[in-house]
Amino acid sequence: MYKSTGVVCLAMITVAIVFVVEHSFGKRPRSDDTPPSAADAALSPQQRLGQQIFFDSNLSEPRGMSCASCHAPEQDFSGNNGSKFGVALGSRSEMSGLRNTQSLSYASFTPPFHFEKDASGKLVPVGGFFRDGRAESLAAQAEGPLLDSREMNNSDVQSVVKKMSETAYAALFRELGGEDIFDHPDRAMAFAAQALEAFESAPIFHPFSSRFDEYVQGRGTLTEEEKKGLALFKDPQKGNCASCHTVNDNSTNGRDSLFTDFTYDNLGVPRNGRITDNRDPSFFDLGLCGPKRSSPRHGDATLCGAFKVPSLRNVAKRKFYFHNGAFTDLRDVVAFYATRDTDPRRWYVVRFDDLSPQYRRNVNTEEFPYNSKDGKEPVLTEEDIDALVAFLKTLSDK
Repeated sequence: MYKSTGVVCLAMITVAIVFVVEHSFGKRPRSDDTPPSAADAALSPQQRLGQQIFFDSNLSEPRGMSCASCHAPEQDFSGNNGSKFGVALGSRSEMSGLRNTQSLSYASFTPPFHFEKDASGKLVPVGGFFRDGRAESLAAQAEGPLLDSREMNNSDVQSVVKKMSETAYAALFRELGGEDIFDHPDRAMAFAAQALEAFESAPIFHPFSSRFDEYVQGRGTLTEEEKKGLALFKDPQKGNCASCHTVNDNSTNGRDSLFTDFTYDNLGVPRNGRITDNRDPSFFDLGLCGPKRSSPRHGDATLCGAFKVPSLRNVAKRKFYFHNGAFTDLRDVVAFYATRDTDPRRWYVVRFDDLSPQYRRNVNTEEFPYNSKDGKEPVLTEEDIDALVAFLKTLSDK
């Protein structure tokens, strides 16, 4: 793992915010001509503009796909535009993405990509947006899908800005950005991305309203099984989950329990053969080493195959897991962590088959529970796995 191995809830959401969640974020995406409701007053004008852009399904080519198509509110602001095989479908039915869409829930707390020294003095990558950290901010991340041929498929910035200039929210865009904003496509695109960043930083993306948050604030309880799961989650000789998915159940501040430390790890996840790119046996997604970015440190092959540690908040709401969407069941995910090395035949035909042979040595085999051997008893029993899953379900926001 690329980090040291040593290793709340906010005030009740206002009625206005709840109203926004229930009415503005229903399962039907907003069209660009949806009239604003009284609940939109809970958002700033910039956030309201970002909201309109976020749900506008006319910004793709061909039209029909919005940001919300892959970041659905009812799925923890994650999702894959109706895909059944772990990575998102694009605006063109014949196109699909490379990776499982990452949730935007709690994403605004992510720091820009940088390196930090771990306890041994080694520099380790931290932060950044997308699964490989290549975007420095939510605004930079927001621009990517609009111009990606696999996703919303616009040919250039001018095409996107022209579509925005023809919407019902164009008047708000001009009011906030200047009457001539659409005459300057690059400026307008940057302004739209900033509005999306503002919207995605609003409290509705990080309400801290889970049963776990109520528990640490003394306003709720956990079952005995859930408490056992929390203990296993923190135990460095058992689940050891908290070594990457940080938690402080002694703090009432939800920001102390984001359930990620924003580092990177190489878990050796099984290959998802349903991904179009993976039909080529010579193709491998190496995360920090490409194909979406070059290695963040020239020549450091130890980073190849590493992906950013996601937050586990709302993890039970997701449909697919890991960067390649290879898993669809949360219990299987926990079982994989527990038995990847003690029973590899349960998960692989060829061990670590989603990495080219020269990078399989990069897989984390040092920390609990990965440092066991084939044939040994796993450190987690079936009951332990059930308890961990029960605890993870308490992280779902209401």
